[in-house]
Amino acid sequence: MTRSHNARILVTGGAGFIGAALAHRLLARGDAVHVVDNLNDYYAVSLKKARLALLLPQSGFTFQHGDIADRQAMQTLFQHGAFDIVVNLAAQAGVRYSFHNPSVTIDSNMVGFGNILENCATHAVSHLIYASSSSVYGGNTKLPFAETDPVDQPISLYAASKKANELMAHSYSHLYDLPATGLRFFTVYGPWGRPDMAFFKFTRLMLEGEKIPVYNQGDLARDFTYIDDIVEGMVRVIDAPPLKRDAASGANQAVNNAAKKAVAHRLYNIGNGSEIKLKGAIQALENALGVKANYDLLPMQPGDMQTTCADIRQLKSDFDFSPSTDITTGLQNFVRWYRDYYKVR
Repeated sequence: MTRSHNARILVTGGAGFIGAALAHRLLARGDAVHVVDNLNDYYAVSLKKARLALLLPQSGFTFQHGDIADRQAMQTLFQHGAFDIVVNLAAQAGVRYSFHNPSVTIDSNMVGFGNILENCATHAVSHLIYASSSSVYGGNTKLPFAETDPVDQPISLYAASKKANELMAHSYSHLYDLPATGLRFFTVYGPWGRPDMAFFKFTRLMLEGEKIPVYNQGDLARDFTYIDDIVEGMVRVIDAPPLKRDAASGANQAVNNAAKKAVAHRLYNIGNGSEIKLKGAIQALENALGVKANYDLLPMQPGDMQTTCADIRQLKSDFDFSPSTDITTGLQNFVRWYRDYYKVR
């Protein structure tokens, strides 16, 4: 495994949940980290600024307010950045948000990602790592989800945008020999998380004595993955750009099975590798909070997946990746952070 020493790394969306956690880890090992983030108001900007406040004093860290969908701004950034590695985490999150704000999703997730790809190719970046999502598995029913499964049934625009990212990255790898790795994240949670995610919302409502919305009458399961495990997997991937391999062969085959040219593009599931029933996860949260949840049982939401579970054998085989944080420990850590950050008991 190749290891980067004192690399200059661009992290887009670095004021976000995963981006900020990754930036801390990269800085701690001596990399120079430049973050670009548009600090949009999809959720409280104050939380994004609080994450940045912990990064700004650290040696090797720089921040730029900017939007990856701004073509000129990205060209200027790359012209002066001399980045060795780019980690693209900037995106408009939210399956349901994409229903009501499709243009925002398209601008950030597709136009913005196109700008990143173009500049990575132009400036000969040695490795692009980008965020995909478990949502690409869409209507699939085979579990656990594997990278070789078909992903041509997206059930939301958000999912379609992430599938498009994988196709776009493959084409740039094919055309410009750009080493690129796509990571399909599975339900990330933990301290400094996103307020629109289930555990964050549930915690707030439970502490306020309100009912929590539980969709599909609670018959849901997710591959909940703790933030530290996600970052550990990402760092291992960052340090090993993919080598060219026949696009039509191998367990981790590239998206276009008809292509015969060797392409340095890989896709990996990154998750905990096990499904947890939603009601069981809520019980773990109840125990961590010392508060009983009151359910508001609701029907299935459009665009939702009933179950997600990652087959992580490929990531384990290639990078010796083994997530180590169970849901009980992860939620205890999250609740401790939540109470401290919001000053609630």
